[in-house]
Amino acid sequence: MIFITAKFPVRPEHADDWPELSRAFTEACNAEEGCLWFEWSRSVTDPNTYVLVEAFRDGDAGAAHVQSDHFKAAQRDLPQYLTRTPDIVSTEVDQTGWNELGEMRVG
Repeated sequence: MIFITAKFPVRPEHADDWPELSRAFTEACNAEEGCLWFEWSRSVTDPNTYVLVEAFRDGDAGAAHVQSDHFKAAQRDLPQYLTRTPDIVSTEVDQTGWNELGEMRVG
């Protein structure tokens, strides 16, 4: 799978609204056939930063994602709410989902 983590530095005046501002994009991404997950979290160390964790089935699904109309709309519409270009880590991993974190086993 293609595994991506990105940090979005949101303008302070829009930080509380980011979930709504990105809602249509998020819902469209999660509806993509090859999307395994597309989830936002707000940083606990910087309330103006949102962290996106996303995964796609394979390279073809990742390519379909960046070629989609909703991705192009996000490229056009969302940067106005950011203080700078987001940071990203993108890699391909040989698995199909989350693994259990054995070092924090419960029960």
